[in-house]
Amino acid sequence: MMFALIDCNNFYVSCERVFNPSLNGRPVIVLSNNDGCAISRSDEAKKLGIPMGAPIFKYKSLIKKHNIVVLSSNYPLYADMSHRVMNIISDFTPDIEIYSIDEAFLKFSGFDNIDLFTHASLMRKRILKWTGIPTSVGIAPTKSLAKLSNKIARKYPIQTKDVYLLDTEYKRLKSLRYFKLNNIWGIGKRLTRRLELVGCKNALDFVNLPEKWVKSNLSIVELKIQQELKGIANLNLESFASKKSIATTRSFDNPVSDLYKLKERVSTFALSCAEKLRRQNSISNIMIVFIRSNFFRKDLKQHSCSRVVTLPYPTNSSFVLNNYALKAIEEMFEPNISYKKAGVIVTSLLPSDNYQLGIFENEDYRHKPLMKTIDRINLMYGDKIKLANQDLTKKWKMKQEFLSPSYTTKISDIIKIK
Repeated sequence: MMFALIDCNNFYVSCERVFNPSLNGRPVIVLSNNDGCAISRSDEAKKLGIPMGAPIFKYKSLIKKHNIVVLSSNYPLYADMSHRVMNIISDFTPDIEIYSIDEAFLKFSGFDNIDLFTHASLMRKRILKWTGIPTSVGIAPTKSLAKLSNKIARKYPIQTKDVYLLDTEYKRLKSLRYFKLNNIWGIGKRLTRRLELVGCKNALDFVNLPEKWVKSNLSIVELKIQQELKGIANLNLESFASKKSIATTRSFDNPVSDLYKLKERVSTFALSCAEKLRRQNSISNIMIVFIRSNFFRKDLKQHSCSRVVTLPYPTNSSFVLNNYALKAIEEMFEPNISYKKAGVIVTSLLPSDNYQLGIFENEDYRHKPLMKTIDRINLMYGDKIKLANQDLTKKWKMKQEFLSPSYTTKISDIIKIK
């Protein structure tokens, strides 16, 4: 049995290049929400020194100097392209774990008589032909080693042909000796510093630590990582699970200093959380509401505050969550502050069909069928039903000054061939 990790190269940039070939070979960066930071960079942009997460305002001169193409995030396009890629992958093995929008773990069980290098090469060629998205594949006996193997395939595309099979003890030891601690999946900066104090310089040093020491000084997670890197599979594919918390947070395109407008925004966030709860058949016990000013503006008065609200009963009702979110905002709001970001987070989730009822207080029984009806209408006609404290005419949007068309999800943006 072998595991594979398939990764879409510079995914957001690659999606944009599929429909705009003029971007090929040029430095391109895709920005985060409200055009804040770089979250995807072409190889050309990386070579020019733009790091991941770079605030765009700090690199304006470099962008202008090298004529770097800047694009806003087009999430509907990326989600659709991701769905297409994952559907193609499912033709090559039934055992898949979608790890992120651009990554998936595969398990090749019962493939003993199949050349996995050829199989993986055929898979990535089909993805490239059918979607235009370039990928790299790493194959190894464990998920952790597959992660390292994928990094090798990505770094040496010519030598590996974008597929690297880590299938011998010699390759395993050579790879572990090559990778630093912070390249290991599951080992962060803090743990890296701690391991360096005991003489670990690379992944092989970590693997060679006595198992007894790892058990005594680290957690079961690090022990599993060590065993994975030894070639002992401890991490299986994970199936989809409901989220343990749900958040809707946004940075505003323009600062908000008016309480009414701020409440309107937070109300929209609370309703979004309620809808997401209902979609995964969950209810929430606790809600967190926060507001924050723009800390980059040192010339302005600053304020940041949050409230943890324990709900009287578990719920996914838009009415209930909205009421408590608005009360929290009224308590936190300070005049003469230019707020830049706000958000609502619901946590302590329970299944909506199995929870403890209260003795004295429970939700209005009419809310459940009403929410179901509202969700159905909004799904069919596009958010036509809102609460009275929401702006009925204005649809708040993120700042997206460099947004490309939604080529695959919006009928008016479909490319016309002349």
